[in-house]
Amino acid sequence: MRPSIGALAHRLRIQHHSAVELVNRLARGGYVQRGRAGEDRRAVLLSLTRKGEKILRGLSIDHRAELRVQGPALLTALRRTIQTSKNRKGSSLPAGSRA
Repeated sequence: MRPSIGALAHRLRIQHHSAVELVNRLARGGYVQRGRAGEDRRAVLLSLTRKGEKILRGLSIDHRAELRVQGPALLTALRRTIQTSKNRKGSSLPAGSRA
């Protein structure tokens, strides 16, 4: 299913006009194409071009490799952060209420 500019803005958590500008840049670079929806001709739908797919594929491979290398350290840091957060919540209880 091809996303609309509105769906892209929602997914990226940016304003609609910011998504429009982002799509303008991507279209100028040849990475995406705009098209109209079949039934609702007002809706602008987006699709990746071959050039966009190639770039996205390369980024995915690079990011997957980076996660393989950095993933274990990231998990350790997240676990430590969660444990620290739990410990702080527990220490905020009144002295007589701790188990």
